[in-house]
Amino acid sequence: MKNDIRCFACGKAQLTRDEVGINKKMLGHDIKQFYCLDCFAEHLDVTTDELLAKIEEFKEQGCTLF
Repeated sequence: MKNDIRCFACGKAQLTRDEVGINKKMLGHDIKQFYCLDCFAEHLDVTTDELLAKIEEFKEQGCTLF
């Protein structure tokens, strides 16, 4: 199945599973607009590395969104 999810802010096409997962984890499962990792970090006023660390933490906890 092709991933047609685009970044709401910059228009980046084909967001990764991790990008979609972190959006759903932090903004809610029913969201309709997603951010790429860079735009989401800017939106949250954190670094991309901090988001990547959070993704790894959620994966280690067994979160199925990633």
